[in-house]
Amino acid sequence: MAQSTEPSPRRAQLADAPSITELYLQSRRASTPAIPAPVHSDEEIGHWLADLVINGEVWVVEVADGTIAAMMVVHEDDLDQLYVRPGWTGRGLGSSLVELAKDRHPGGLALWTFATNVRAQRFYEGHGFEPGERTDGAENEEGAPALHYHWPGRRQSGQSPA
Repeated sequence: MAQSTEPSPRRAQLADAPSITELYLQSRRASTPAIPAPVHSDEEIGHWLADLVINGEVWVVEVADGTIAAMMVVHEDDLDQLYVRPGWTGRGLGSSLVELAKDRHPGGLALWTFATNVRAQRFYEGHGFEPGERTDGAENEEGAPALHYHWPGRRQSGQSPA
């Protein structure tokens, strides 16, 4: 039987932190002005992401050449960060991470996205997330309006629809 060459998500390791930081910064910068630029220095972001790898739930998708092409942070039932390296979007990497998050949290998930990030909104809505609260940006460090999305979870077998 041939082995699959499709990249699949794996838990991040501390050694991945520099590559995760590079991916995060490249993705954020490539997405400006659809999302605000980071408000912290590259070094601060690197320390924050390394701490998340050590103490949190960080997943990556590594492609054949060893490049980490996508990353996701899940905190409890919040999908906190999902980024795909520029040049790797549209290949299903982000979708594989969202499906992993759904499998690990079948009772439901929530996430925030910037109100200006229409591409992300289409992506999440395509994965069954529903928009909810809209804010003016006072609650986030970028000061940018945001949307709160919810995925209601998978129905347990034997449950009838509401």
